[in-house]
Amino acid sequence: MTSYKIEAGTAQHIGNRPQQNDRTALMTGARAPGYVLAVLSDGIATSAGADQVLHTARQVFDEFKPGDHPSLERLGQVLQDIISESHLVIKMNAVTTRTEIHASFVGLVLTPHGEAVWAHVGDSRLYRFENGKCLARTNDAAYIEHLQADGLPEDAARNHRKSKLLLNVLGNERKEPFLTFGSHTGLAAGDSFLLCSDGLWHFFTDAELAAVTAKATPRQASEMLIEKAMERSQGKGGNCTMAIIKLVKPAQDGAGVVKRVV
Repeated sequence: MTSYKIEAGTAQHIGNRPQQNDRTALMTGARAPGYVLAVLSDGIATSAGADQVLHTARQVFDEFKPGDHPSLERLGQVLQDIISESHLVIKMNAVTTRTEIHASFVGLVLTPHGEAVWAHVGDSRLYRFENGKCLARTNDAAYIEHLQADGLPEDAARNHRKSKLLLNVLGNERKEPFLTFGSHTGLAAGDSFLLCSDGLWHFFTDAELAAVTAKATPRQASEMLIEKAMERSQGKGGNCTMAIIKLVKPAQDGAGVVKRVV
């Protein structure tokens, strides 16, 4: 039994965009009691790619049967399966509709054994906080190094978002998605995670996100972050979406349960 309970929530704001293309969800597995999956996807130009990511994530996670204690590698494989299957279906749908469909991906699996595994493709991010400090976050550094290792000049690698050929997203017909993985064991009360789209993280430092997440409930933190993001964007911000997962000290009979999903 874990020594914490989970407080979790999701929130989003449309920003100044005509439609909301981000999607996020918190899920429990049909065959994996005690396991939690958080997923966030930013659809590019349309929500179709992000919708597919969440649909695939639900299917894959519902089929996941962990057994006694799966390895971190097996948990990572669950996330890789979501990415691979989403990428394939998005490309197939793009052929059918004759439109380009792209999406980012960030996913997190929490286990009842105090473990966390995450994976990331594209501009959406995952942050790991511990007692109000940011100890890890996803970024593009590994992808830039990968492009340079393939012989691409540094300037071109760093400007990959401007190139359809190099854009690291699900659904890119020209290039397979480049995945990064992370993990942490020994989770405890005081740990927290934030998954968010670029419409949020663009306006905050790591320290600011860590502080707000530590001091407030997921609902309160999301309201404060959305309000501040809208203020700092001066009416020019895009879709803003997040999922916040906090591990807190349990009540006597409440260890290891999800307290709230909003």
